[in-house]
Amino acid sequence: MQALRIISEDHSNLWRLATTIDQVAEEIEGGAAVDAAFFNSVFDYIEQFVDRSHHPKEDDFLFRILRLRSTQAAAILDPLQADHRDGPEKLQALRACVAQAAQGQLAIPEFAAALRLYTAGLKSHIQAEEKYAMPLAREVLTAQDWREIDSAFLDNADPLFGDKAKAEFRELFHRIASLAPESIGLGGRTAGHLQANAAPAKTDVLLRVSQMESCYGRIKALKGISLEVRRGETVALVGANGAGKTTFLRTLSGVQPMSAGSIHFDGEDISRLRSDLRMRRGICQSPEGRQVFGPLSIDDNLRLGAYTQPKQQVEGDLEKVFAMFPILKEKRLLPAGTLSGGQQQMLAIGRALMGRPKMLLLDEPSMGLAPLLVEEVFNVVKTLKAQGMTILLVEQNAFAALAIADRGYVLETGQVTLTGTGQELISNEQVRAAYLGM
Repeated sequence: MQALRIISEDHSNLWRLATTIDQVAEEIEGGAAVDAAFFNSVFDYIEQFVDRSHHPKEDDFLFRILRLRSTQAAAILDPLQADHRDGPEKLQALRACVAQAAQGQLAIPEFAAALRLYTAGLKSHIQAEEKYAMPLAREVLTAQDWREIDSAFLDNADPLFGDKAKAEFRELFHRIASLAPESIGLGGRTAGHLQANAAPAKTDVLLRVSQMESCYGRIKALKGISLEVRRGETVALVGANGAGKTTFLRTLSGVQPMSAGSIHFDGEDISRLRSDLRMRRGICQSPEGRQVFGPLSIDDNLRLGAYTQPKQQVEGDLEKVFAMFPILKEKRLLPAGTLSGGQQQMLAIGRALMGRPKMLLLDEPSMGLAPLLVEEVFNVVKTLKAQGMTILLVEQNAFAALAIADRGYVLETGQVTLTGTGQELISNEQVRAAYLGM
């Protein structure tokens, strides 16, 4: 039933976009300008991703087979597939409304009503699929049916839904997040791109931690943690608040003292190295809560991330970060403390990337962000993963972290209690109950 997981993830994205459109409609009614570039970026995503990929996959595989297996299917699927057929026409009409509103040819109340009518239709469609179509599929489809359906949805060579298409969808979503108003997005004038060129995967062990312990006074926060991260992997570390996730990253970086155990990184024992020397070895961290240097400019914050790197490569690396996050270039001379939370998070990630990490540590990167930017953070992580970067991700959003992770570790009170692939942990009933709210 992997197809249903993929469909539900797609629904989550669409719901975020619908909610974002509603929020922007409210701001426009309050006097904000109609930004045609932003709206068209949203419509481009829906047109390319939903109408040309998501809906055809459902129609050609899930819905087709479901009709063969159940006499109840027609009543449920007929209106859903009518929505699929009518979607492009409705989107085209909404594009025309945007153009008219931007030119002052359509009254703002009428424009806002058109936006809300469209998003209400999107949400109603998603709810109908989740409430009726998907439960029916779970009930009546056979194991052989699921093999056929899952094979189609998981086909990475598929020209419409494979790895290349997914990279294009990430670019489209990145454009939305970049252009969205600062209240819910990054608030940039330009969108930039994620440079998602895939790098060959490497499988040797880059990091090996053995029996790590760390204490705060007499309190033992880490109680013999052992884990490993292979080169090119994305590994998620999940657990409840107070489980020791941030303490583990701080100890790994050398900021928090280690009282027992060992750390081997890239073939070297770094257990006794100072934190700055670990950073020079290639362990770069984007810390919890961003922790940007507020009084310093954005430009200076980024340059501080590259203080161990040769001077001749800094300007080129700056331009790569600015290409990913144009808002940082637009505001590069402003104090970092004037940035919104989402902009500061992109600055923290960019600052870590300036150190050219062999392994990137991300500590709670989605904390406190608007839903659109939560998705954009994971969008960025997926792109860095596609480039071959090794990532250790600590994240409160356990489902999202495990969904993109190659492997994961579950921490409870300073100990690793479960490990497995990201999908194995998502499917684990104990994990689902404790951390995924399922």
